[in-house]
Amino acid sequence: MSIDKTIDYYFAPQSPWTYLGHSRFAAIAAAAGATVRVRPIDLGSVFPVSGGLPLGKRAPQRQAYRLVDLARCSRHLGLPLNTKPKFFPVASDDAARVIIAVDMHDGTEAAMRMCAAVFAAVWVQERNIGDPKVLDSLVVECGLSPKRAEQSQSQAVQERYEAYTQEAIDIQVFGAPSYVIDGEIFWGQDRLDFVERALRQ
Repeated sequence: MSIDKTIDYYFAPQSPWTYLGHSRFAAIAAAAGATVRVRPIDLGSVFPVSGGLPLGKRAPQRQAYRLVDLARCSRHLGLPLNTKPKFFPVASDDAARVIIAVDMHDGTEAAMRMCAAVFAAVWVQERNIGDPKVLDSLVVECGLSPKRAEQSQSQAVQERYEAYTQEAIDIQVFGAPSYVIDGEIFWGQDRLDFVERALRQ
């Protein structure tokens, strides 16, 4: 296993697939001694370029299959998940910015912990991550400074969010989660076996 591998972790905070893969991805990266670069992105900017569609605009059969597959993956992985949570779809820009602020001030480990809290808030706890008060609570629950939510509204954080989104577009990331190793994209939590193999090479 290489100790100098870097994984760029592109995701949207409201993505159920990112939630389903997050703990496994964190464990794989840690076992490989890999460096994770946390990259929240705005899928609303990525989809028009990549040909993706927001959930509500997808064909009915695709929407129906998504619910079946989410339930299937949840059972297989032993992870709780509400396939139709109370607060979804949900605006996730503020959550993305909070994760970035945590990453900037507290480092990757704290940012990954914040990610886990945000994902679980949507898909397990049915909390509204579009509500600033919920984000404030999640920051504190993660043992982080209450200042992070305020800092997340800074110009520096916004610029980083925009840069990550543009970076994703430039390297042809088109969905979440995407794990990028040495320029190679692995799309979807169901590709984590390949991520693990790539880290061993």
